[in-house]
Amino acid sequence: MYLNSEKKTEIFSKFGQGATDTGSAESQIALFTYRISHLTEHMKQNRKDHSTERALTGLVGKRRALLNYLKARDIMRYRAIVKALGLRK
Repeated sequence: MYLNSEKKTEIFSKFGQGATDTGSAESQIALFTYRISHLTEHMKQNRKDHSTERALTGLVGKRRALLNYLKARDIMRYRAIVKALGLRK
């Protein structure tokens, strides 16, 4: 499986306050970004997989909502996570 508990712990410790910080906006955005990149690779190989396409669209929307929230609350944290993840916006 591409996303196991060790990988989640690694993502949360790198982008959150610690390994158990699963609720902060930065850690959730990082997790969504990891899942989006995996699903994007899957969609490149399986173009007609509509259920995965719908899940991918939902994840992108959730990530966008969290980024908008973070931008409205704390612009410095927003800029830091965008730079760390290499997102366009």
